[in-house]
Amino acid sequence: MTRIARSIVLASCLGAFVTPALAQLIIVGIDNKVSWDADGKMMTSPPDKDAVVILDIKNRENPKIVATLPLVNSVFGPPVNLAITQDDSLALVANSLDWVQEEGKWKGVPGSDIFVIDLKANPPALIATVKGGKQPSGMAINRAGNLALVANRADNSVSVLSISGKEVKVIDSVAIGEQVSAVAFTPDGKRALVSKNVTNKAAVLDIAGDKVTYSKYDMLVGMFPYNIAITPNGKLGLTANNGALGSADGNIDTVGVIDIEAKPPRVIDEVVVGDGPEGLAISPTGKIAVAMLLRGSNASKSAFFYHRNGSVAVLAIDGKKVKKIAEVEVRGLPEGAVFSPDGKYLYVGNYMDNDISILKVSGTRVTNTGKRVELPGHPASMRGTVP
Repeated sequence: MTRIARSIVLASCLGAFVTPALAQLIIVGIDNKVSWDADGKMMTSPPDKDAVVILDIKNRENPKIVATLPLVNSVFGPPVNLAITQDDSLALVANSLDWVQEEGKWKGVPGSDIFVIDLKANPPALIATVKGGKQPSGMAINRAGNLALVANRADNSVSVLSISGKEVKVIDSVAIGEQVSAVAFTPDGKRALVSKNVTNKAAVLDIAGDKVTYSKYDMLVGMFPYNIAITPNGKLGLTANNGALGSADGNIDTVGVIDIEAKPPRVIDEVVVGDGPEGLAISPTGKIAVAMLLRGSNASKSAFFYHRNGSVAVLAIDGKKVKKIAEVEVRGLPEGAVFSPDGKYLYVGNYMDNDISILKVSGTRVTNTGKRVELPGHPASMRGTVP
């Protein structure tokens, strides 16, 4: 056998043992119980058509649905009631509201279920259901992948979950004293910020191993901070301040900017972004953040602030300076927002249109490709891995 032939055979044998590249996944919560008519009136239906959809985005402009799990999900809460570990192996999904029937009508009551999904199974599968606090909403998983925090809106607490392989357990509950809606870890896992939406504040949590403590230190960050995120370098926190009604109402709203490096951390700016910011995401590059503007897209068509479509407010991050630099139209009631791991694409879930808009990112420039992913219902929440 020639040297070239031996090389080909050796390469072929080695190829059989090469580990395939990790899938790059997005998890989407589908709420098919709730919709709005042309007059902005909310309509409800039974909870038997909800789902959790898992997308593979290796092909950035042509994502593929790899699993659809029949799990209850809720649009009531910030669109970050789910999270994925950094290695794409496990996902957690909080069901904020259980759906019950009273006098012939369906209504939501605080739930407590946290679904555990094995993303490595083929296809991905539900492997456990953990009971958390009342109305579990925004959640986060640390970079190490061994700890998760869940903000519980109905009992003013944060649940602490340990993650060991595929085993997820609630190990503590931290009383916060006021309603909380979302939570974000610092990159080193030693702190977290929690949004206190009703009292317009963000709280600081201290973390040592799996021990989480409320520092009793709060900051006023803006009106109704529904969502919260932290930059990849851990220097800034951002809050999506949803406004007086906790929704779009025709008035200008803001994103709060927190200097986490300051001692103690403090609010250093509020950036005007538009009407009804709710979805919030920061690029893995740390160069931009985006806030989803509802713009009354689920309101009555006669409302002065009604727009058929929502939009994406693009914020440039330069050191500790944050500035709105653009606004890109998407579709109706944009909720969740997820960057690809390389930061070159942005995926936005359009609740009213049952699809995901695909946007391209070049530096700080964001453009709508016009391409969309059709979904089996309303995307109420979306998450990928968080840098």
